[in-house]
Amino acid sequence: MALRACGFIVFRRLASCAPPTDNIQYLLLQTSYGQHHWTPPKGEDDLTTALRETKEEAGLGAEDLQIMEGFLKELHYEVRGRPKEVLYWLAELRDPGTEVTLSNEHQSYRWVQLEDACTLAQHKEMQDTLRAAHRYLEAQQDKQ
Repeated sequence: MALRACGFIVFRRLASCAPPTDNIQYLLLQTSYGQHHWTPPKGEDDLTTALRETKEEAGLGAEDLQIMEGFLKELHYEVRGRPKEVLYWLAELRDPGTEVTLSNEHQSYRWVQLEDACTLAQHKEMQDTLRAAHRYLEAQQDKQ
């Protein structure tokens, strides 16, 4: 049976004169275990879990996030020889100045632009998901 996890690709928009999608930064957390990999916050099973885990791992609650309707990505990969699937929703941080508070599962966090997020994420599936989120946000911006 596949392991399952769910989480959010959390982003914030910074005020700037640059084009709107150039002002987007993504939140990545660095694990305090294993190879100290970087990922968005995630947990076990569904949207409720994704909200709970994001609160637990990054200190960001449902009141801090605006979930973007229409974006959901499913990743499939192996962890220690077992298949794993992860669902990611996209959520905007309502107040870009909100502080991140890490759990003991993570040792660091960064707000980074797309290409830096992809460099930190390292895994192709996560990089593809971050790029898909960015394309989604660009398409939403074009509609406005």
